[in-house]
Amino acid sequence: MGKYEPLVIGELNVKYPVIQGGMGIGISLSSLAGAVAKAGGIGLISTAQIGFREPDFNRNPKAANLRAMESELARARELAPDGVIGFNIMVATKDYPEYVRKAAEIGADVIVSGAGLPVSLPEYVEDVERQDGKQRKVKIAPIVSSPKSASVICKMWDRKYHRAPDFVVIEGPLAGGHLGFSREDLTKFRSDREDTDQVYDQEAYDNEILGILAVVENYRKKFGCSIPVISAGGVFSREDMAHHMALGVDGVQVGTRFVTTEECDAPQSYKDAYLKAQKKDIVIVKSPVGMPGRAIWNPFLEKISKEPERITHCFRCLEHCDPVKAPYCITMALIRAALGQVDEGLLFCGYNAHRCSKMERVEDVMADLCG
Repeated sequence: MGKYEPLVIGELNVKYPVIQGGMGIGISLSSLAGAVAKAGGIGLISTAQIGFREPDFNRNPKAANLRAMESELARARELAPDGVIGFNIMVATKDYPEYVRKAAEIGADVIVSGAGLPVSLPEYVEDVERQDGKQRKVKIAPIVSSPKSASVICKMWDRKYHRAPDFVVIEGPLAGGHLGFSREDLTKFRSDREDTDQVYDQEAYDNEILGILAVVENYRKKFGCSIPVISAGGVFSREDMAHHMALGVDGVQVGTRFVTTEECDAPQSYKDAYLKAQKKDIVIVKSPVGMPGRAIWNPFLEKISKEPERITHCFRCLEHCDPVKAPYCITMALIRAALGQVDEGLLFCGYNAHRCSKMERVEDVMADLCG
């Protein structure tokens, strides 16, 4: 490998410009994040109900989650002592500031934050002291989906905190899980050409990426610093990565491809569902919080399409979820999947999940992407 320059984020020097996307619940934890960091990329642990295996999770999910953040980061560090490891933390998470402060306190290298606009993210890490006594500050990055959202974040951080993002992640319409687009927005990138089997018009979204790069460039000049831009959503192969890099981004974020690796924290039945999925099985669903999401069609989705699932316990996971109106509990649906009950759970995935055809190792995925 060596086709691309290292990804430099402040004093962090990442051998390969690949970030592993954060996938919850329980899909990207210490095993996957540690393996990616060891292989020369950035490994991200998802904080989404990260403590679901803790004995007190049902009684006190926040305490269980905060405790699990520490133990998962410690295990990832054992796997990759010199690697770059961080957290993906959703803005929509209840008690979001506490999760961010915890990540900074326990020594995360980076925090990537989306599922909402992280307009106050700098405030939550500003005065946090690391437990290990090191002076290095955590690097923070918003996830944006349009030039408008990138501009809003950069303006807010500039005005309120007199700083720019350490890096920016662009998440496109082919990404997995919750998407930063409305259903109407998603149709903007839909191709009507009959000579292609692509659901989305890549050229249309490439123009969005170029628009975001222009926004970031203005703040690079203003602050006189480097602000790497990472492109996410639909990056599966070496060719996909080359296409994104040719647009001028500094790196890519990859999620779906890493699910069918031996090191991924998901159970084998979850990985098998990806291996069996066909293109027609990848669908857009409505999350209980009202956002569109991408998932694999299965008996669970078929069941709730006909009647809602009774919710007996609220885990207070997301700010805008009303258990009285929600068609199902997203925490329980994702936990069941993470425990291997794939026919009774929600299987979030990227658009390219149908391209997963074999089990791989993380180092082989990295070699294929960057070679």
